[in-house]
Amino acid sequence: METLLQSKAHGGMQGVYRHHSVSTGTAMTFALYLPPGEGPFPLVWWLSGLTCTHVNVMEKGEYRRACASLGLALIAPDTSPRGDGVPDDAEGAFDFGLGAGFYVDATQAPWSQHYKMWSYVTRELPALALAQFPLDAARQSIMGHSMGGHGALTVGLRHPGRFKAISAFAPIVAPSQVPWGQKAFGHYFGEEKALWRAHDSVSLVEDGARVDALMVEQGSADPYLAEQLRPHLLQAACAKAGQQLTVTVREGYDHGYNFVSTFIDEQLGWHAARLRE
Repeated sequence: METLLQSKAHGGMQGVYRHHSVSTGTAMTFALYLPPGEGPFPLVWWLSGLTCTHVNVMEKGEYRRACASLGLALIAPDTSPRGDGVPDDAEGAFDFGLGAGFYVDATQAPWSQHYKMWSYVTRELPALALAQFPLDAARQSIMGHSMGGHGALTVGLRHPGRFKAISAFAPIVAPSQVPWGQKAFGHYFGEEKALWRAHDSVSLVEDGARVDALMVEQGSADPYLAEQLRPHLLQAACAKAGQQLTVTVREGYDHGYNFVSTFIDEQLGWHAARLRE
């Protein structure tokens, strides 16, 4: 593993690291913030959205002060494989291909060779990070934004014993029912609709997935709210299933990191309280 950056921040250390991934067959880069102290530290996973890398939350998320105060480590992987030979959308669209891995293992060529983000974020990177850094495997939670909110919800719902809490900013809650998800799943999975359901948080709740702590925050001025995000679908599924869900609508906020950075301290505090239980 190669260290690309280590920089002190709020008494802790912000690092950026690169390694070869067996899952994707490419080099992968991730950011990790460690708070002051000896550890092992409770770990919050941050999954980023369309077009993003680890850099977006690291430079715009404003999480380090809260993480330092709360004693939380935060890890932010990339959103897709990258490099020579990794296919991209032929028309360069932002919602598919590079930067848009949707946290799934693709089964359809040519995407299936490298687009193995589910394996990377659920198995390979956790094993690497827990072996290399002072992190507490028994105290993990997961959060994300937009496509990464989709990832946080689906990863968390399918690993209820691993994560103490799951939250998301402006998530794509039902990718099987909206254009972004239908485009991605159609390319990555083809007509394998069982895989569509396995990576759709509304479908997972409908099919019996249950967790202890689930939270969504959404800006009322988000331009993608009605067409792509549709949090009411998750609210309805959770209400019908008896699954606890807290949804907070933030009046006047849009989809971007100004929204995220405004409320990330509160959301991290919510995670910290559950990681102490």
